[in-house]
Amino acid sequence: MEGKESNIGSSSSTPNLIAKSKPYTTQFQGFSVPSEHISSIISFQKHFQALDDDIIIATKPKSGTTWLKALVFSIVNRHRYTLSNTPLNFTTPHLLVPYFDLELYKENPNPDLYTIPSPRIFSAHLPYPILADSIKHSNCRIIYMTRNPFDNIVSYWHFINGMNNTLKPSLEDCFETFCRGEEVYGPFWDHALGYWNMSLEKPSNVLFLRYEELLEDPVAQTKRFAEFLGFPFSMEEEKTGMVNQIVDFCSFNNLKILEVNKTGKTPGPKIPSNKLFFRSGKVGDYVNYFSPAVERLSNILKEKLSGSGLTFK
Repeated sequence: MEGKESNIGSSSSTPNLIAKSKPYTTQFQGFSVPSEHISSIISFQKHFQALDDDIIIATKPKSGTTWLKALVFSIVNRHRYTLSNTPLNFTTPHLLVPYFDLELYKENPNPDLYTIPSPRIFSAHLPYPILADSIKHSNCRIIYMTRNPFDNIVSYWHFINGMNNTLKPSLEDCFETFCRGEEVYGPFWDHALGYWNMSLEKPSNVLFLRYEELLEDPVAQTKRFAEFLGFPFSMEEEKTGMVNQIVDFCSFNNLKILEVNKTGKTPGPKIPSNKLFFRSGKVGDYVNYFSPAVERLSNILKEKLSGSGLTFK
């Protein structure tokens, strides 16, 4: 299918992922979440106590999460590590910035997180309404990054087909599931709107970003992150090129060639290698996969996002 237009969205496309996806995801508090993570999500909601200087990176899967984690970790820890000795050289960003439900609360329903040096940096694919109440009532900072939904579908399709599991959906399957709002952590529009609305209501606590904006001007966005998180770059740092150095080090092309991301492995049976987290990182890649579907999903998004002010390129 790659490099060719598909008939996705046409009348001949059949949503045959239903039987496959139902055991994989469960409707939980209004969203479609991985069934195996329900217990860890409940533990997270019950036990996690946010601190005012906590930093949380929130994304939907395949929205530039790895890149964003590397940037935020480097910004916050730039006075602790140089780029030559940063743990990012030998540890995947996903271990340095762990997920609440995928890692921290999966093995232990009430882990001791107070030993983590401040500021603690966590991550989540969870929609805003599902976050622990302590986060919503604290002064912690949340950076949320979303992505063009068409590129998101294609990237997720590649990712899930590269995992060690029996779920091998076609691109048509993924598209149909997405349009129904039943994809992992979906509906997409509700996931994005949750953080979008909070960024308007609490701009000092929630920063909303599009992947395409970061790709277009990573230097400006990196400075924006630093200001938002309370770690602004000094004039001296800007003069000496610190911002550009961090951007270059955390770039898709550089992260992709680091040995830890080429041959390393993230704990868990489903990810065969860290290189699965890196594919193309391009914007507009979806045009190589489907064309008729664009209008159909665009109309769905137009309806769901109507009046919100949220748009996608």
